[in-house]
Amino acid sequence: MKRSEYSLKEHACMHVLRERGGDYILSREAQKVTDVVIHGDAVQVLMALPEHSVQAIITSPPYYKQRDYNTKDQLGNEQTAEEYVRKLVSVFAECRRVLRPDGLFWLNIGDKYLGGRLLGMPWRVALALCETGWVLRCDVIWHKSNAMPASVKNRPTTDHEYVFMFSRGNEYFYNADAIREPHITFTEESRMMGGRNHFGKRGGTPEQGKNRGNPNLHSGRWDQAFHPLGRNKRTVWSIALSKFPEAHFAVFPEKLVETCLLASTRRGDCVLDPFCGSGTTLLVSRKFGRHFIGIDININYCKMSLKRLNGLQQVLPLESQGREDLV
Repeated sequence: MKRSEYSLKEHACMHVLRERGGDYILSREAQKVTDVVIHGDAVQVLMALPEHSVQAIITSPPYYKQRDYNTKDQLGNEQTAEEYVRKLVSVFAECRRVLRPDGLFWLNIGDKYLGGRLLGMPWRVALALCETGWVLRCDVIWHKSNAMPASVKNRPTTDHEYVFMFSRGNEYFYNADAIREPHITFTEESRMMGGRNHFGKRGGTPEQGKNRGNPNLHSGRWDQAFHPLGRNKRTVWSIALSKFPEAHFAVFPEKLVETCLLASTRRGDCVLDPFCGSGTTLLVSRKFGRHFIGIDININYCKMSLKRLNGLQQVLPLESQGREDLV
């Protein structure tokens, strides 16, 4: 398969967007904007993209008061937490317009201590988004299995962040089978009374708990009680932090993006990351045969994304040929 070569697009580039009197409008080519990294302000770029043009949004915006990206108009250095929340809400309002009606929006966001006080930023943002029409479907705990130690002595060390799953409405595409995890009932990790000794035995679940009255279990039909692909994904994901040599900070883990992507897209769908940073969402999208749109206000991160994308040696085809190609 011939490798694709990706190029950088400026937010005022004729091939992507046109500017007229300060307003951003669609160019002739904008209806086909996919597989691009766009350098520009997220809101301005999003305003110029077609509505209902992406199937999923997977992003991790700059955290509040966490890092200086040395870019004018960067997000995260606002004077107050309230201003930071308002700016994020405005970005994700445009994201909502661009997202398909059956699409999903995955938001990873970290918290911040100021003066010894935990600000609760993830939930401030999540609740503010709910007030603007987003439907919060799930809150996931991302457990960082290799979190850095902390010197604090007056509270526990933080080793988690939140990942929120939002939809536009009540109906949305979600592929539970694509992200199932192994059953633990019959493993050494099982906490079930009797553990593996229950397997395949009639009346093998003597406890009066959650399996009481389940005819498949009590008749020994275990194959019908447990999904052959594994149990439904739980809401605590233990995933190690990732490093990219050219980024002097921990980057979005590919495994985290992969889980969100497989659950909410099919091959050939388009994935948006309005804060693409070093390009992990774009990279994972391409690896699994999805189109992508990446936006970042920092030109250096845009170039970093392009370098990673153009370094891909092998990718899955974008064409979907049947149900087996959903993931």
